[in-house]
Parts: sequence; structure tokens; C-alpha cells
Amino acid sequence: MGASLGLVIGGLFASLLSWRYAFFVNVPIAIVMFIWATKAVRSSRSQKGSFDGIGSLLSLLGMISLVYGILLVSESSTAWDWIIAAVILLGLFIWREAKVAQPIMPLRVFKNSERAGAYLARMLFLGAMMAFWFFITQFLQEVYGFSPLMAGLGFFPMTIANFISALQVSKLTAKFGNGMTLVGGLVLTIIGMFWLSFAGNGSNYVLAIALPMILIGAGQGAVLSPLTTAGIAQINARDAGAASGVVNVAHQVGGSLGLALLVVLSSVVANSNSLVIRTDWALRGGVAFLVIALILTFIMIVPKKNKN
Repeated sequence: MGASLGLVIGGLFASLLSWRYAFFVNVPIAIVMFIWATKAVRSSRSQKGSFDGIGSLLSLLGMISLVYGILLVSESSTAWDWIIAAVILLGLFIWREAKVAQPIMPLRVFKNSERAGAYLARMLFLGAMMAFWFFITQFLQEVYGFSPLMAGLGFFPMTIANFISALQVSKLTAKFGNGMTLVGGLVLTIIGMFWLSFAGNGSNYVLAIALPMILIGAGQGAVLSPLTTAGIAQINARDAGAASGVVNVAHQVGGSLGLALLVVLSSVVANSNSLVIRTDWALRGGVAFLVIALILTFIMIVPKKNKN
């Protein structure tokens, strides 16, 4: 919901002041959060340990190389050099995590198929959603002629549906279970994203944009919480923090990597300078991501027959 609302706030700053203020606003927010945290968060007992700096560096450089390489695929022959470097770096990262005494990402958290499926599904889901935000923001401004503020307001159908859906997740999971709630959310998002992929120059905003956005918002509200629950399912207490960290990693990496892949897909497959055509193909690629996430959910999350 924060991401959806951020589009509206960002559009407000871009229209009335400058797009740069959308970054500046994070400074006072961070200051307030810092002060609030010092008052609200209690210190826990300190424990001896070490930080895996080498592992952190390998994972960071590996992901940067991978995303950058993918973005260069359609533009430069050096793309594969970056991708090969990423494979080597990430391979070294996994090898180190298997050997080091206190890894930042214990590989044992992936032994449970429900958790592993949740991480993969989350990456795919966020990849599709990042492409949705990235392309539709441009689409509303360049095709519909919306101002940045109006483009932000144009996401309101999604924001409202997301809010309502998120509030119902606890009731839905109590009635249908975590897995089937996740399935329902993914199905709604798939339908909305596929519908939206047919928007064109002469499309009516309500029919082509707002209505599918409602489905996407409702789906997103019903997806992320069950994915988080599945991402820490049946975890040992000592690995709870690590599993929660992997949830966040999947969230951030999935968005960056997925967007990079779908930007390249829209450029290569569409083979056109038309934003409408590139947006349609990017969204259809997002639908493919979501379908794979749905399959993984049925296979790895819904059964709930996993053991640590």
C-alpha cells in the first residue's frame, strides 16, 4: 500500500515542485522513524558473533553485475561478460555461505519447500509488479497525457482495492488457509495484468486501466502477507531472522531483476519505439511471471507437507 500511495505523493511533488523532492521527502521521514525507534524499540541481549562481510560483498557485486548485464543484452556485446561475472560471483557467494560459520544467508532455510517456493514466488510477483508500476506510470503520462499528479491519482483504484483486500487477509486465511488465499490473490492479479496489457491509444481509462487496476490491487493485497507467512513457515528460532531477511531479499532482488528482464523483453520482442506496444509486452511478460508463481504455489506452498 505504501508503494501505491507513494506514486500519488511522488506525482504531487513532481507536478507542484520538482521530481527531486520525491527523494528529499525520505529524509524527514527517516529522521522521524529514527526518533520513534529509539523510544519504541527495546534493546535485546547482546550476543557474540561475526558479520560475514565477504559474503555480503560477493552477493552485492553479483546482483549488480547480473542486473546490469541483463539491461545491456540488447545494447552491448559486453552484456555476457557482466552476466558471466555475476554467475561466478554468486556461485562464490553460495559456496561461502555453505562453509562460513555464521553466514548471512544460511542455506538450510531453503531446505523447506514451502519457504523456498515462497521466496521464488515473491521474486516473480515483485518482478511483475515493478514492471507494472514502471510502464503504467509512463503510459498514463505519455499516452493519456496525464500530468505526474494525475498519473499518481490514476493509480487510486489499485490503492483503494489493495487497502481493502489487505485488511481482509486475516479473515481469508482463517477460512481458506494461507495457500489458497495466495492462489486467489495470484489469480486476480493475473487476470488484471492480462486485461491491462490490451490498453491502447484510444482506450477508455475506466475500462482499460481502472477496472484491471482494481483486480491487481485486490490481488496484491491478498498475496504479499501469505507469501511472508510461507517464507518463515516452520523455521527454527535460531534462523527466524535469517528467513525474514531472505523474504526481504527476495522482495528487493525480485523487483530489480524482474524489471530488468521485462524492460529487455519489451525492447527486443516488441522491436518498436511505441510505448504502447512495449508496455503491452512488458505486462504480458509479467503475466508469465505470475503464472509461474501460481504453479510454484500449487506445487510447493499449498500442500503444506514440508518438514524442516
